[in-house]
Amino acid sequence: MATSREVWLVVAIWLLALTVSAFDPADRLTWFLEVLPVMVAAPLLIMTKSEFPLSRILLWMIFIHGPILIMGGHYTYAEVPFGFYLQDLFDFARNPYDRIGHFWQGFVPALLTREILLRKTPLVPGKMLFLICISIPLAFSAFYELIEWWAAIALDQNADAFLGTQGDPWDTQSDMFMALIGASVAYVMLAGLQDRQLRTGQKI
Repeated sequence: MATSREVWLVVAIWLLALTVSAFDPADRLTWFLEVLPVMVAAPLLIMTKSEFPLSRILLWMIFIHGPILIMGGHYTYAEVPFGFYLQDLFDFARNPYDRIGHFWQGFVPALLTREILLRKTPLVPGKMLFLICISIPLAFSAFYELIEWWAAIALDQNADAFLGTQGDPWDTQSDMFMALIGASVAYVMLAGLQDRQLRTGQKI
């Protein structure tokens, strides 16, 4: 299982990245909305590190997700330089960085859901666990799209950077589909490793 030192390292790197990103962001409100999940996750990791230590693979996947959100907050997702690099490299019609963000929006919650269910409920690896661990991230992604919709209504034109649709009429559906792909990939690729780390942690 992840150690307390690893948790503090993750949080320290996040805080450094947040501090740097807070200087002259493209849009201050968008920055706050996009990095808010990191601000919430950091204290939660610290508060639960003793009573509910995460598997190492889950902690470090959460860690990777942090800078993705922070980068999107600083530049806005439609303007992240790495996204323009990918757009030129693969001749995409738009900056694809938000697709990366939504992929991880499914990837990390799938592993988190799986770990909580395996440790706190009678569920065991199998079809039902797979279905739940795919459904919850997809539901979370759909709820996030509702939040974006509510923000657009509340903020009117000021929400354009937060929405980041880039003129794509199917942006909402594409975002949810990327979250579904992310959740499925996480489960297929990392479930076995997560199981091994959980078994090792239970023996300690």
